Amino acid sequence: MKGFKDFVMQGNVIDLAVGVVIGSAFTALIGAFVDNLIQPVINVFGGTNVNGLAFQITNEATVIDLGAILSAIISFLITAAVVYFVFVLPISQARKMDRKRRGLPEEEESSVSEDIVLLTEIRDALTARGTTPPQA
Repeated sequence: MKGFKDFVMQGNVIDLAVGVVIGSAFTALIGAFVDNLIQPVINVFGGTNVNGLAFQITNEATVIDLGAILSAIISFLITAAVVYFVFVLPISQARKMDRKRRGLPEEEESSVSEDIVLLTEIRDALTARGTTPPQA
């Protein structure tokens, strides 16, 4: 039980829970915006059709609604843009400024995984000691 309590009380879990709650509220906000503002504008392009850009194939059960698909795409793009510009970009800038303030070098994008770097360092250390590393 103590391990579970420690896990739940970690900052990462609490941050994740706050993120989920804010994400749900934000999704509802964007959904309302798209459904009540963008969807009617898209449906205008359907002409005098009451369904907008939706059309039936055979009966009422087989309806293809292109307006709903376009609205979903627009909703996704708006959500992604807001998350990037409101959360991701400021956090990365804050981290970069914090590293500068501490006098640490900027993080470089590495195409080599940490495991490979560590194994390379171990190989180099063995070679420097005169020990031959095992061959694969």
